[in-house]
Amino acid sequence: MKFPKFALAAAITLGTTGTSSSTFAIDLYVDAKHISAKPGLGRERLGTYEKIRSTPPTSTSPTLETKRISQSSSEDTTAITEEKEEYPQLAERLETNEGQLVKLDKNGLQFESPDKSFRFKIGGRIHVDYTHSSNDHFFRNGVPIQANDGTELRRGRIEFQGTLFNDWGFKSQIDFADNKVGVKDMYISYKGLNPVKINVGHQKQPFSRELQESSNDLIFMERSLMNVLNGPVVDRAIGINLSNIDKNWTWQLGLFGESIDANNNSSDEGWGTSSRVTFAPVNEKTRVVHLGIAGNYRKPSRNGQLFGPSNGVRFKHQTSHMTDLFPIDSGTLGNIEDIKMLGLEVSGVYGPFSAGGEYTHSWIARRNSLHSLNFNGWYGEVTWTLTGESRQYKDGQFHRIEPTSNFSFSRGGWGAWELAVRIAGVDLNNDALKAGEMKNLTFALNWHVNNNIRFMFNYDKILEIKDSPLITASGGKPNGLNTFMFRSQIAF
Repeated sequence: MKFPKFALAAAITLGTTGTSSSTFAIDLYVDAKHISAKPGLGRERLGTYEKIRSTPPTSTSPTLETKRISQSSSEDTTAITEEKEEYPQLAERLETNEGQLVKLDKNGLQFESPDKSFRFKIGGRIHVDYTHSSNDHFFRNGVPIQANDGTELRRGRIEFQGTLFNDWGFKSQIDFADNKVGVKDMYISYKGLNPVKINVGHQKQPFSRELQESSNDLIFMERSLMNVLNGPVVDRAIGINLSNIDKNWTWQLGLFGESIDANNNSSDEGWGTSSRVTFAPVNEKTRVVHLGIAGNYRKPSRNGQLFGPSNGVRFKHQTSHMTDLFPIDSGTLGNIEDIKMLGLEVSGVYGPFSAGGEYTHSWIARRNSLHSLNFNGWYGEVTWTLTGESRQYKDGQFHRIEPTSNFSFSRGGWGAWELAVRIAGVDLNNDALKAGEMKNLTFALNWHVNNNIRFMFNYDKILEIKDSPLITASGGKPNGLNTFMFRSQIAF
């Protein structure tokens, strides 16, 4: 019979101190917290315990040679079963828990039930940025304007996610940047329809590899010019999303309303549907070929509101999150009938090298006999990990480098170092609408100190720009604008 060590110790103590005869027997009883020599309400009989001495004990050195349990093995099994059923706290102490219940590692603070059917994780991220711009003295509508320089808390998030009863899950991600509270992800999920998973709540819409990837994993500090088209239409929204993830294939299909921070004075709510399919014909640890295609259809609310504070949609590019400088800006485009979007993706990894690109095309139909609009955006990027690591790929997404050797003065490691370059463009000019056309070049040097900490250095330059609302003092284009960015990041 298995019983706690404290029960055995108590039996020994009672047996050795109760009498001086050569043989002494005692019945022991246990409840959820105590051991007693008397029966009572809620107490279960452990058994009869004897002590046997080969020689008479002395007053100073009693010795215990043998202990016996008089119950049969079948009685032992019955007693244990009854204890588990009636006294779960005792049963938990009697059993040995398998697996670690509390764990703290690179993935954050994690809690887990012994059978793994209940899990809970606390994570978060801190992105602290510095931005400096040069050749940024411009005029807009005759008013002098230049980029803001300085520091900011770009992201400060805390994240909770977990599993309930194996099949149910949830995720909540709250952002405290810009000195305000904002909701990012907040949804519940069900995966009991294996292999299909269902998410319901505020989440990313399935469109664009770059938009799907976490800001913790992006190669560059800001997403590309292509996101001028994607961000206002296919970012996070409240809805339902179905997904199926295989090693080489993934697909997602969702139906969405508006984002949680969309204008709340709309007479009704717009809606949209998005889908994305990816295929990796090569999917190895150091070699990956990734292909993807995505589509989106969005219908604005009755009065034309679409993910924004006014009746319409606005496409614009800010040189960094804090500069408040917009080289291209469509202004608010109203009378929107619907928006259709197509996205194409191709990327690859070969050892320490990776390359990739995307293309997005938007068709915007308008009411009141206004001409339809056609916009497009794209980017191409190349990376080289100087220390030899490969970019991580999983579930149709790429993730940040994991250093082979973490940085440490005492151990001699230097982390992982990554060089990257990206060229991108967006065209918002269409017939009579001249909202701007732009191409830019971005260089990046990323130092991955370990799995949780990295430092990022970015340089961005406008290569070509047309129809910008910004002009120089001499009336020229803002081609000479340079933007320098630095970020310290911790994520877990």
